[in-house]
Amino acid sequence: MKKKKKRPKYFLLILTLLIYITYQYLSLNPIINSQKDLVNFILSKEKTTNLFKDIKTLFKTKNILSSPYKKTTSKKEEIKTISITKEPIIYIYNTHQTEEYQPSSFVEYSITPTVQMNDYILEEQFEKEGLETLVEEQSIKEVLNNNNWNYARSYDASRIFLEEKKKMYPSLTYFIDVHRDSLTKEKTTITINNKDYAKILFIVGLENPNYHQNLAFTESINNKLNEKYPNLSKGIYKKEGPGVNGVYNQDFSPKTILVEMGGPENSIEEVLNTSLAFSECFLEVINNEI
Repeated sequence: MKKKKKRPKYFLLILTLLIYITYQYLSLNPIINSQKDLVNFILSKEKTTNLFKDIKTLFKTKNILSSPYKKTTSKKEEIKTISITKEPIIYIYNTHQTEEYQPSSFVEYSITPTVQMNDYILEEQFEKEGLETLVEEQSIKEVLNNNNWNYARSYDASRIFLEEKKKMYPSLTYFIDVHRDSLTKEKTTITINNKDYAKILFIVGLENPNYHQNLAFTESINNKLNEKYPNLSKGIYKKEGPGVNGVYNQDFSPKTILVEMGGPENSIEEVLNTSLAFSECFLEVINNEI
């Protein structure tokens, strides 16, 4: 009779470790199909436990070979029903939805980060502070195509969304149109306290009859940024005359702003850092008003 081959001494430990690593890899690398999925993944990265730290802990666990596997069930948490009665006050949108950033390390997901990524980052930060926020997800391109408009009429398309949402939610007060600059990286990037950021530029159209109100609101945010993150903002670019829009839908509300974050060569991490800085300063400004 042939003797059965003995399994390696640490066979069970190695098998357990392989299963654990596979589980962790899959949980840390979910399927990403949209800008919102990408943002959720990025924001969760800092919250996830360190894989190698967990592996080290696993090796140190006593009696791992002799301990039978037991499925543990945590005590059910009490489900609380929260009635959301607060109406949204912030509306975030992108007149130029297809403006892209550097694909960076997320190219394997076939998702190219765009300015819409900023919307979801801002939304999360605002809602953490209890401020209901709407992010526009309807397609500007579809409106242009349906009306036989060219790209230059993108502001007419986003105006439709602005009016639609204001009619649906009269409580909306703050309107943020997020764009991206077109300059090279050395002109759109800055390092502050050893952290890289995508620079910010504000645009104010002087052909809006009441532009001074929009300018004053934009200045308050720009000043706060300069105070907390010196030179992160490149300032406020006032535009008017032939060849430019000159209004940028800022006549819609005195609290409508247009902000450009970074350029096409900025990485996701740089843009994320900037979005978090912007949301912090924006919140400090409007907290004095609400």
